[in-house]
Amino acid sequence: MAQYAEWSEIESLIRVLSDHILNSSRTFSSITTLSRGGLIPSRLLADHLGIQTILVDQDTVSSQSLFVDDIFDSGMTFEKILSAVDDPSQLLYVTLYARRGKKYPSQLIYAKKTDGDDYVVFPWDRIEFQNSQK
Repeated sequence: MAQYAEWSEIESLIRVLSDHILNSSRTFSSITTLSRGGLIPSRLLADHLGIQTILVDQDTVSSQSLFVDDIFDSGMTFEKILSAVDDPSQLLYVTLYARRGKKYPSQLIYAKKTDGDDYVVFPWDRIEFQNSQK
């Protein structure tokens, strides 16, 4: 089953994340992300935080850069990024959603948990999702 995320909800979740980050003691001069999934949330969050630089699909990740993705799901992307970051203890990994029932790493900040095992279909993923259902 699929859970469709609407733009209004995405914007609300971005505000939740930006408020959390702005109220923390950390500041970031850049955002690092992946082109598949994280690019649009990164741009929205960058606008809220006043960050001008978004680094995409990097081989190495600075712990001084905020890492943004759309969902923490299996943890595979997180593990990949963790192995690429210069100081894993300083990584801040931010997502719109986190898969309910998973064990969350201490570096993770998320705005909302998923509803069970439903697949989250983001507005930017709808065509890809529809094509996968054929």
